[in-house]
Amino acid sequence: MNSDIPRCLPVPTPRKVTFGSETFTVPAQPTVQIPTEILPSLSPALDRLQSDLHRGPVVQLSGDRADFTFSLDSALPAQGYRLSITPVGVRIAARDSSGAFYGIQTLRQIVRQSPDALPIVEIEDSPDFPNRGVMIDISRDKVPTMATLRALIDKLAELKINQVQLYTEHTFAYSKHATVWKNASPMTAEQIQELDHFCRERFVELVPNQNSFGHMERWLKHSEYKDLAECPDGFDFPWGQHMDSGFSLNPGDPRSIKLIEGLYEELLPNFSSKQLNVGCDETFDLGLGRSKEQVAKRGKEIVYLDFLLKIYNAVKSRGRTMMFWGDIILHKPDLIPRLPKDLIALNWGYEIGHPFAEQTASFHHAGVPFYVCPGTSTWCTLAGRTDNALANLKDAADQGLAHGAIGYLITDWGDYGHLQYLPTSYLGFTAGAAYSWCIASNRELDLASALDRHVFLDRAGVIGKLMYDLGNVYKTIAAPSFNSSKLFWALVAGPDRKETMSGVSKADYDAAEKRIDALAPSLEATKMDCTDADLIKAEIRNTIAMLKLGAARGRWVLDPKSENPKDLKSRFEKVIADHRRLWLARNRPGGLNDSVARLSDRAAELPA
Repeated sequence: MNSDIPRCLPVPTPRKVTFGSETFTVPAQPTVQIPTEILPSLSPALDRLQSDLHRGPVVQLSGDRADFTFSLDSALPAQGYRLSITPVGVRIAARDSSGAFYGIQTLRQIVRQSPDALPIVEIEDSPDFPNRGVMIDISRDKVPTMATLRALIDKLAELKINQVQLYTEHTFAYSKHATVWKNASPMTAEQIQELDHFCRERFVELVPNQNSFGHMERWLKHSEYKDLAECPDGFDFPWGQHMDSGFSLNPGDPRSIKLIEGLYEELLPNFSSKQLNVGCDETFDLGLGRSKEQVAKRGKEIVYLDFLLKIYNAVKSRGRTMMFWGDIILHKPDLIPRLPKDLIALNWGYEIGHPFAEQTASFHHAGVPFYVCPGTSTWCTLAGRTDNALANLKDAADQGLAHGAIGYLITDWGDYGHLQYLPTSYLGFTAGAAYSWCIASNRELDLASALDRHVFLDRAGVIGKLMYDLGNVYKTIAAPSFNSSKLFWALVAGPDRKETMSGVSKADYDAAEKRIDALAPSLEATKMDCTDADLIKAEIRNTIAMLKLGAARGRWVLDPKSENPKDLKSRFEKVIADHRRLWLARNRPGGLNDSVARLSDRAAELPA
């Protein structure tokens, strides 16, 4: 490469990139030639390219040579493209419309760095995984506004993500079940239809999602549904925490599948996707209540499988392909061959060292199609867990490729109040998008730089490294914390979760706070050009405030004389006030009070 030519690699980094030594100067009124059969589907993307170029109008030509020329080439891989910037123009060849769309996204990122004189380059590119998705949790208190969802989907589409799921327990406005969602500010049928159309214009499939077995506590706590629960009067989780209401449906009650079928009947017509994620993970209480006798006689996994197959039939009869979380069936891998071969298992795991190799092999050898599903590692952390996330995301890509996964789904959860802000998840989204597109060319991705240039649009080149480093503050405390960070628990853990604060010393909290203080000043040096730059700064400031408050409360729990409780209470009040304001900037009001309760309950424990 000639270092005299500015070259900011797109993200995901393409499979093959060769730079030249010249540039192409974009004319004041660039023209485009494009096959008529793909023009309608690409018109929205061409409009955004025109906006990035700050040139116009772009004219569609059918004959003469154009500045931007598109063509179809059946020899290229599905979703693949070839982008050539020469001294006389830009050429994009693709196998299909989606490939042409991804070529435009790569071109837009190049244009963003040098809109007037584009570097000469030849790019050949195609994805490792045909399905590359992001699952957004809209059931742990936080339901984003439509504006937030549209902006996020635009970002994800530019990163070549082609599926989005909205994880749903109780946050769809089912017409017959208002009791369940009335305080949740749910997605409505009309909003789903609008979002589905928005996604299609960006070559993103909006996949319906409705948990259908476990994680039904938002339903089963109500008197109308209590009798459908496996344990209607509550149970103890494996880690000892008690739940006062039901968690999973009773698989032996015919009314359970009838309820689920009714939900599908109303939900599915709002989506153009022919898939449905039915969840069915973490059925912790199965066999502890009404199915106890059956589980003792036949085994927990057999009872689980029987109900799963009823759900499968309900999905298939409605013309959809069922996706389901694979954790329960993996407890007894010899049952996997009994699964139908036209469903999709979702193999999830979020920690470094998760046994993706063994688990993906189990699905592969049984002939069951599957996705690998790593996570952003943001939930129960406030600022993320950068090193854990990157290792988890890479390993999922490696093992998914090795064993024939048909998809890669990045999960972003919101357990215990969804206290992390959306920009915290951008690191995991970007890394996962890159690794799922082409792990070979993105394994050593300069993620901080990619975030600066293509996500946060930070001319100062500061915020990418700040988010990366804030996400590693969890490592200043050596005590392990599964799927979470010790600073998070120090902020929110109550009497029922005291074990989450074990193994941490005052020196650990001091070291974490010192590291946070060293990182914080760089936030004010950012020069972000994104439209929500001021909001992002405010969100990160409150993230820092919550991290530091967690360290202070942790010290107080260890030694009540180490901190002034009045000062701690005042700090909680400030964090809560800011959290309320920041929540409403991107999200609906439903669930906010539940989220705030995680903080206000801890403040109430402080002496007056």
